[in-house]
Amino acid sequence: MANVVSEGAQERGTRTLRAESALKAIAVDQGSPERVHRTLEQALVFAGAAFVAVYAPGQDGELLCLVESAGVPRTLYGLRDSYPCAGRSPVAEAHRDGRPVSMGPAELAEHAQARRVPSRDFHLVALPVPGNGGGCLLAVSERPAGFDTDDRTCLELISEAVAFTAPAAPAEGGELPPSAFSLAMDTGRVRVGDELLDLFGLDPVEFDGRVETLLGLTVPEDLPSLMSVVEADHMSIGERELEFRVLQPTGPPRWLRLSGRLLPGGEGHPARLVGTVADASTLRSDATDVARVQRLATALATAVTVRDVGDAVVAALRRPLGADRIALAELESDRLVVTVLDPPEPEVWPELWRTEWRGEWPDAPVRAMPTLAAALREGRARIWPAGSPLERALAEVGPGGLAVLPLPAGNRMAGACLIGWDTPHDFGTDERALLTACAGLAGQALVRARAFDAEHELVGMLQRQLLPRRLPRLPGAVAVARYLPSTAGLELGGDWYDVIPLPDHHVALIIGDVQGHSAGAATLMGQMRTALRAYAVEGHPPDVVVAHANRLLMDMESDLFATCAYVDIDLEEGSAWCVRAGHLPPVLRYPDGRTEIAEAEGGPPLGVVTRADFPMSPLRLSAGTVIALATDGLVETPGTDIDAGMDRLAGRLADAAPADLGLVADALLGNAPRSDDVALLLLRYDGMDLRPLRESWTVWRVPQAVGHARRFARRTLRSWGVTEGFDAVLLVVSELVTNALVHTDGRVRMDLTLIDNRLRVAIADASPRSPVRPTSIGWEATGGRGILLVEAVSATWGTLPVSGGKQVWAELVLGGENRPANTW
Repeated sequence: MANVVSEGAQERGTRTLRAESALKAIAVDQGSPERVHRTLEQALVFAGAAFVAVYAPGQDGELLCLVESAGVPRTLYGLRDSYPCAGRSPVAEAHRDGRPVSMGPAELAEHAQARRVPSRDFHLVALPVPGNGGGCLLAVSERPAGFDTDDRTCLELISEAVAFTAPAAPAEGGELPPSAFSLAMDTGRVRVGDELLDLFGLDPVEFDGRVETLLGLTVPEDLPSLMSVVEADHMSIGERELEFRVLQPTGPPRWLRLSGRLLPGGEGHPARLVGTVADASTLRSDATDVARVQRLATALATAVTVRDVGDAVVAALRRPLGADRIALAELESDRLVVTVLDPPEPEVWPELWRTEWRGEWPDAPVRAMPTLAAALREGRARIWPAGSPLERALAEVGPGGLAVLPLPAGNRMAGACLIGWDTPHDFGTDERALLTACAGLAGQALVRARAFDAEHELVGMLQRQLLPRRLPRLPGAVAVARYLPSTAGLELGGDWYDVIPLPDHHVALIIGDVQGHSAGAATLMGQMRTALRAYAVEGHPPDVVVAHANRLLMDMESDLFATCAYVDIDLEEGSAWCVRAGHLPPVLRYPDGRTEIAEAEGGPPLGVVTRADFPMSPLRLSAGTVIALATDGLVETPGTDIDAGMDRLAGRLADAAPADLGLVADALLGNAPRSDDVALLLLRYDGMDLRPLRESWTVWRVPQAVGHARRFARRTLRSWGVTEGFDAVLLVVSELVTNALVHTDGRVRMDLTLIDNRLRVAIADASPRSPVRPTSIGWEATGGRGILLVEAVSATWGTLPVSGGKQVWAELVLGGENRPANTW
């Protein structure tokens, strides 16, 4: 992997910059016991990894042992918890040679290091971890193409961050920090710091080094959960945290917090549990059930989405109850749609949930679990202690005890909460009351959150329907657009943008903002966007387009007004005209990196003055110039001047590299305040590689008008060097000119355009009525065959509205076969 992170911010991708920021924030929090795990999680976010792990040398230096992992279970890919340093595994090769190792599905299929044949295709990358200790970062991707260049850059950043944040395990016989411990899992012998013994109330001289001595001081109710941590069979590789109580000679028990990590010892060496124990009395209040219910009510009052409700319930119940797993599900018709699983790892939950319903988030029919269905019908909390006869789908949730909480909301059930324990759990009277009270609160909150989620989805769908789904491809230019809704509330925004291809290689860029945030503002936004597009396609100049939209808004008698900026660009000449209606001016970035806020004279907002002037201001573009149009949500913040915001936008545009407009747009939106919705439209003018040849002819209404038009077309084609295909072109000219003269009044104009070998013949007249293609013509008919002839000899033809009239056009391929295409 030869890719390295470049020095300048201009060359860095937005994703890389975000990864750097996230890793710096994690590195600051050196005291967090989960810092390594949080560092690895960034590979899932920024590199698209499905699984990531860090391996470090073991005590004897002969094995690379798994220290921490994140993502899906490693067993899905046949990965081990340790590899010989001298072996041929990708982990060992990357650590030993100090270089990245990549393998695709084909190479992995031939590799003999996996314990079993993986059940899926994947790509694997192993990167050396810098530093004295060494090690390896291992990442897996299930995407067909594997990791791209940006993904690998992010992985390199994460491997460097792991080198700084990975805690060094205390070596056997070495000095321990005051609050640390090291437990040999095979013998139960434990080495502890002096401060840790003081927390247990033991004299260092009298301590016998046995873990049973420490466990004997634990409050009996907390002993099962503590044993689940200190027994190797019940603990996976990685960080674990646990709060427990120890008995004191006088007074109430003391709360302690254990942060531990299981380190595999490898072949011939025992695994060790290392970590720290701290006083948690000041961090954890001995809350009563009433206090817990009050805290849950407070959390649910601010829970907005269904996911928020589930997280609040898990936080309120799992740790206080010492539960091993909690599932929250919505009841939809006769199905339970599980929205929160804690812990989220699929292998922790019943196999039936994964195999017969859905792979990750179960979608289970209630009738498949009769016991649960009965609890939902009764509408009250049900508790089954260890050993109760239950169907397999429920028994595996809580082999040591199961609680099912129907979540009532009014006169119906909103869902259910399942709480399970692995070890036998005694249910007291107070605990049952706590569960019942929490269920009522959660049910009401779930209904509110479901309504919020539905409204949020509706708002998003409506907003997406009102904006263009995609931007058109332009000759000699590239355009990108971004829209970000406001993060404050669910109101619909009024910002919009549009890119409209126009005849003769013109394009119209439009950006606008309707006053307010409401359904009315969004509706008016859709009407304004449609009106401006219609007026532009009719062929009006920019000032007339905006004036017509203003008059339309005034006639609608709306209480709202709108601002907009309209830029008409001639892609052939590199010139443009700008019209502003109370909106921000465009920002131009020239090829040399200079930026300029265009001095475009503006008119009033739309819908304010009936007869308003909207002057046009010229813009001159050279190849490589970028035009940026934005709404005020991008540059205006409370308490700051909008001119200062425009200057900041110009400065950030100057710093951007315009080769990839998508990255430029993402960078400009990276720090948007989001108190208002934001629309951004960028266009880079590159210039047309092949410019068309054009000629026009005014057709006078004289007896020989058709003949004059034919002679002009013949002379023009000869001057352009066209030597064949005259007959078809002259036939099209004759038929279209004749139709215009016979069926319309007023001026008639013929335009000829040649680009490459494609000729466009366009006849403009003053009638808005389009020619009708006859479906059938009898032998006795004296007319109606002209359009059929044009269709027969042309590649395609159609009509366009032009300033109160129309333009009928046909395209022919000179020197090739003209096959009829779309008929408009």
